[in-house]
Amino acid sequence: MAEQNRMSRALDSREKEARPRKKWTPAELLPHVDPEPGFDFRWVRTTFNGVSDAKNISAKFREGWEPVKASEHPEAHTFSEATSRFKDAIEVGGLILCKTPSEFTADRNAYFQEQADTQMDSVDNSFMRENDPRMPLFKERRSTVTRGAVFGSGS
Repeated sequence: MAEQNRMSRALDSREKEARPRKKWTPAELLPHVDPEPGFDFRWVRTTFNGVSDAKNISAKFREGWEPVKASEHPEAHTFSEATSRFKDAIEVGGLILCKTPSEFTADRNAYFQEQADTQMDSVDNSFMRENDPRMPLFKERRSTVTRGAVFGSGS
């Protein structure tokens, strides 16, 4: 019998065939939804401690948020709760996924930025009312970063 050039089975490796091992990570609490051009998404509270939060839901609906249908986003498929009032909606743990046009969220952000600016102006006016020319108050809300020579360099 002719001598065959065989490798030992113990030397044969399946490393090339093995799939790369994926590191375990905890599951996300809320399902991921693919972005939809022109719309922003938000999770809205429907229940709190097992009690329906109709006041919050109706306020969000009046703001322009509307429930997202599960049929529109099958990637976010979850088991719907049997007691849910929103059929064909994506609801998880007392939160319902809602969407609104991006223009509405931009308007909302502008509104709240204006509110914040008005409040800061009011605080500044109150603060500067206490100003005395003999000892002026310093009002600077900007910070700057400067780069210079390193201390102790001996130059």
